[in-house]
Amino acid sequence: MNRNITMDDMVIAGIAMAAGLLAAFLLRMLLRWLGKHADRTRWSGDDLIVDVLRTVVPWAAILGGAASAGAALPLTKTVQHNVNQTLTVLLIFVVTLAAARGIAGVMRTVTSSRPGVAGSATIFVNITRILVLAIGFLVVLQTLGVSIAPLLTALGVGGLAVALALQDTLANLFAGIHILASKTVQPGDYIRLSSGEEGYVEDINWRQTTVRNLSNNLVVIPNGELAKTNMTNFMRPEQQLTILLQVGVAYDSDLEQVERVTNEVIGEVMADVEGAVPDHEPIIRFHTFGDSRIGFTVILGVGEFSDQYRIKHEFIKRLHKRYRQEGIRIPAPARTVALQQGSLTIPQQRVPEGEPGEVPSTRLD
Repeated sequence: MNRNITMDDMVIAGIAMAAGLLAAFLLRMLLRWLGKHADRTRWSGDDLIVDVLRTVVPWAAILGGAASAGAALPLTKTVQHNVNQTLTVLLIFVVTLAAARGIAGVMRTVTSSRPGVAGSATIFVNITRILVLAIGFLVVLQTLGVSIAPLLTALGVGGLAVALALQDTLANLFAGIHILASKTVQPGDYIRLSSGEEGYVEDINWRQTTVRNLSNNLVVIPNGELAKTNMTNFMRPEQQLTILLQVGVAYDSDLEQVERVTNEVIGEVMADVEGAVPDHEPIIRFHTFGDSRIGFTVILGVGEFSDQYRIKHEFIKRLHKRYRQEGIRIPAPARTVALQQGSLTIPQQRVPEGEPGEVPSTRLD
């Protein structure tokens, strides 16, 4: 038979509880000190470890003190069992939350470890967190003596009904997992869809992909639609890419001089403009005898897709300035129009293309 609780029992229980609280305080101070040192290191894993321990260790010390206090008191077996069971459930709850935070942090670090990625894909993080919490919930039920076999059976039957009711949602979920697993699209990539939408991928969650276009607006695309559409990823297999610019010079130009001057301008742009590729080799290819010009292609290297607009802007400005200094002409497009009256041919007239009042070829009777 259990004896009554005395003052000595209360003092011993109080000392045990105070010891647990003091240990929690000291451990929290120690972990805070370790966290400051972890911030100074390059490895992000130590920050994650300290963050998880900061959640678990102080609460474990408090619960340990409470368990010691309960053991020091002359409680009945039923009360002692209930106290131990409650403390165990609380410890499992704390450990589950810490594990969910730690594993989600690992997933977030892995998904954002690729250089150039601005954000992280939350779909894997959320799925992992839900799975860990579900496992912790089942462990709590098992600890409380609740059989989880009927619950798992009910979840299986209910899951089938939910799957039939949420076909589109589940299709988007598995499409998002497939997109990330196949690494065709990752957060931070610049993509263009066949429907015309384009921009940087901000995030891929359980239902949709968020794309931020260059005008800083967000475009929301269901994962299922993204998986089915034709898409160009401008950052895979490499982030750097080349762009083509079409230029034309007059027929009386010295092509050797044109090539030399253009190469010099390319070198200046690649070295000076932000987003260009400094070690890019200047490339010029003449290709067309046009109506009023000799056409050629200039190939420029850019660091990523959005850099091309700045580089084109600076290249055209500098090339136009150098051509004027060197006396190289860029002729305006022109079209030759011949007018005939009977068998008499009127001398040819050259009219700039696209100007209003252009006279079509006409036979005058």
